[in-house]
Amino acid sequence: ACKTEHNKSMDMGNQHPAISRLQEIQKEVKSIEQQVIGFSGLSDDKNYKKLERFLTKQLFEIDSVDTEGKGDIQQARKRAAQETERLLKELEQNANHPHRIEIENIFKEAQSLVKEKIVPFYSGGNRVADEFEEGIQDIILRLTHVKTGGKISLRKARYHTLTKICAVQEIIEDCMKKQPSLPLSEDAHPSVARINSVMCEVNKARGTLIALLMGVNSTETCRHLSCVLSGLIADLDALDVCGRTEIRNYRREVVEDINKLLKYLDLEEEADTTYAFDLGQNHSILKIEKVLKRMREIKNELLQAQNPPELYLSSKMELQGLIGQLDEVSLEKNPCIREARRRAVIEVQTLITYIDLKEALEKRKTLACEEHPSHKAVWDILGNLSEIQGEVLSFDGNRTDKNYIRLEELLTKQLLALDAVDPQGEEKCKAARKQAVKLAQNILSYLDLKSDEWE
Repeated sequence: ACKTEHNKSMDMGNQHPAISRLQEIQKEVKSIEQQVIGFSGLSDDKNYKKLERFLTKQLFEIDSVDTEGKGDIQQARKRAAQETERLLKELEQNANHPHRIEIENIFKEAQSLVKEKIVPFYSGGNRVADEFEEGIQDIILRLTHVKTGGKISLRKARYHTLTKICAVQEIIEDCMKKQPSLPLSEDAHPSVARINSVMCEVNKARGTLIALLMGVNSTETCRHLSCVLSGLIADLDALDVCGRTEIRNYRREVVEDINKLLKYLDLEEEADTTYAFDLGQNHSILKIEKVLKRMREIKNELLQAQNPPELYLSSKMELQGLIGQLDEVSLEKNPCIREARRRAVIEVQTLITYIDLKEALEKRKTLACEEHPSHKAVWDILGNLSEIQGEVLSFDGNRTDKNYIRLEELLTKQLLALDAVDPQGEEKCKAARKQAVKLAQNILSYLDLKSDEWE
């Protein structure tokens, strides 16, 4: 064995220079593989052009290696070329992926919304319109629904875009919450006038920052704005406030405002280095997943139990606890996490209403009393709904499944049956029917939620 090892190392030493050169090139190509896989921009980005140039140059290098007609060198050259071409193709696919284009188009809508509603506001308009609020909410929701299929480049692009848009939403909300009421009169102290003028600068900077985040201002750079803001902090620090508490507090408030804006400026760099975009590694998402896993275990125990009523009370208590855990999940101002939590809460709530209805139906069996025929009709429909809900809870498919269509039809049928019930003025029956309708609609929208392939 020692001998063959020795021979191997001898071979490595006197390897053909063409093979060594090809290995060097492959090593260089390999070194940018992660950048290509994670490339989340478009084909007109600087970075795209840089990666493309680099890979094309390596292809030329590979082509120029002389194989001297030797089979092993030809093989090695072919392998190196294939690997490089694969990365070039991946780069191109990332930049032109239909969902990447979809993210870009949604971002462009956000840009024109900002141009139309926000830029005028910072150049002296009086307030941000409600349409902006609604428009931006809708854009955020649509972005969280763009499918990434687990592709790193798409997840990253979606996260980048969401981070910017949510930052803009936050900056504006913050600003709306506290309209700058210049708190002190300028006669109070000479430094108040300076703080006031810094405050006006900060307001202007806020508009610039929004335009920068949204890419609607081509003249300003993040670095310059960062210098301007740091300069304003230095100015404020140098002011003499003569130990007057109210002036010191006023100055502190303005400094806090500036620091907040500086934090948003770091967003650009941060999104590249963190795994924030990969929700699979996000601790809030992991917490939500853990709750959902336990919820599914409880659900399966209930649906498979020989005697389900024995489990009702303990299951319900544990499910209430799970809702408490979901309430504590940190949203990190990330709309994807917000949406994941909303869905998880609906999942757990649906299971609780399923148990509630089962309990009510059990209890009803023990009470043999005379009742109004229309009231009985509503209860019969509730019995059917309970069966259907059990099936919906175990449904796992999409909207083209036969089973989905069947369940949807069954629920629609129950809604029609409820419409046909005549309460004949019975208040109790009216209330019961109203509740049953609401339940049927909730089961329908839960079926929808389960089948819309959100990730």
